[in-house]
Amino acid sequence: MDSVFPTDVPSGAQLIDVREADEFAEGHASGAVNIPMSEIVGRVDEIDRDRDLYVICLSGGRSARVCEYLGHRGVDAINVEGGTSAWRTADLPMEIPGA
Repeated sequence: MDSVFPTDVPSGAQLIDVREADEFAEGHASGAVNIPMSEIVGRVDEIDRDRDLYVICLSGGRSARVCEYLGHRGVDAINVEGGTSAWRTADLPMEIPGA
C-alpha cells in the first residue's frame, strides 16, 4: 500500500474520506467525498478506477485498512498519512460548516 503526506495529494485528486458521516460533517478536506468505512463494501462501485484514489480518515488508521481492503479488490488506493488531523495542521483547504 502506498501512502503520502497530505501536502503531496494533488489538487483535484479523487479523495475519499472514510470517517462516519457525523465526523465528515464537522469538517473535511476540500473536495473529499464521504464513503464511510462501514459502507465501503456496498459502495466500492462509486470509486472511479481510472483516476488515482487517495483515502483519508482522522489520523490514518481507518484509511489504511480501507486501502488494504481495496487492494484485495483490485483497486489501487493511496493512504493519506496522518489523515484529516495532518491535513488541518498543514493548513490545507478544509470545508467546515459555518466557517
